[in-house]
Amino acid sequence: MSELLWADVAYFFDPGVMGALPDVRVPDASVGDWQAVLDLIGESGWRCRYSEGGAVLSLPRAAAVLSRPAEAECPELRVWPSDEVLAIFRFRTTEEIDFDVDLRELQGQERLDMFCGLLRAIGRRLGKPVLMDPEGDYGHPVLGFDAEADRVVLLAEPPVM
Repeated sequence: MSELLWADVAYFFDPGVMGALPDVRVPDASVGDWQAVLDLIGESGWRCRYSEGGAVLSLPRAAAVLSRPAEAECPELRVWPSDEVLAIFRFRTTEEIDFDVDLRELQGQERLDMFCGLLRAIGRRLGKPVLMDPEGDYGHPVLGFDAEADRVVLLAEPPVM
């Protein structure tokens, strides 16, 4: 059974309301958490591509990526949990794992289930919440993986239309 039903959450997947690229994040992270996510990606068989600047490179260890000089360009890791859906991880800080998804790719129950599966996999691996904020509205999550409930839950109510 699906954790969330499309009819109940479609509002939060409307790019016109949320912005096309909401922020997905794991707060209170560490280098070990970043490495656990990299290990999860490798174990999952998801297609991925790591790059620094314009150069595509082999995926390094999290400690190496996160210890780059402050003036260095922010590396990114593109991950395809399915052929139709892309998540872009950016290594901005050790303290927070953040990635973007494109809401235009997450339409309908099947894609919602895939997205919930991604949040659940990361959250279970880390034992931490994975939160989705509207684009440009950091700190106001609308849904996310609740580690205690072990499922993806709504954290805000859509307006009554």
